[in-house]
Amino acid sequence: MTPTRTRTRTPAPTRTPARTLARAVCAAALLAPAVTGVAGCTDENQQKAQDIVSTATAAVASAAQEKMNAVKDGVKATEEVKAGPTKTDGDRTTAEITATNPTDANADYTVWVNFRDGGGNLLDSVVLNIDAVEPGKSKTGTARSNRTLTGETKADINQALRH
Repeated sequence: MTPTRTRTRTPAPTRTPARTLARAVCAAALLAPAVTGVAGCTDENQQKAQDIVSTATAAVASAAQEKMNAVKDGVKATEEVKAGPTKTDGDRTTAEITATNPTDANADYTVWVNFRDGGGNLLDSVVLNIDAVEPGKSKTGTARSNRTLTGETKADINQALRH
């Protein structure tokens, strides 16, 4: 008798905001060189490449919005959070984010940070948590871009929730 072999199939991964974000970031990173003007590209092809990168960047922002929507009982706290200047850390861009808790209880912050170029165009979005900020105190966290960003880059707070 010949033994029977059984094959186990791994189920397909489910779509999560993190997986969507990762795919969008990969697409944007792979297509970024096309936007900078590959020699011999027509204006039409360069515009198509720019449109694709714009779509990927919009997908990253959409994933960030999904993460913010997942916060339960969050109170708008954008004015309590500030973004510092950006700097390069290896192949990524970072910014120090400071949350100041004006309440009389410990608070956690979920912060959506946008990285923009000198013209104000959206390059990347990240969401970070700054946990256990004591009453009347400030605490910092680091926002780190999902991909390599070039040129002048600024960080701004798109949305912050205290919870």
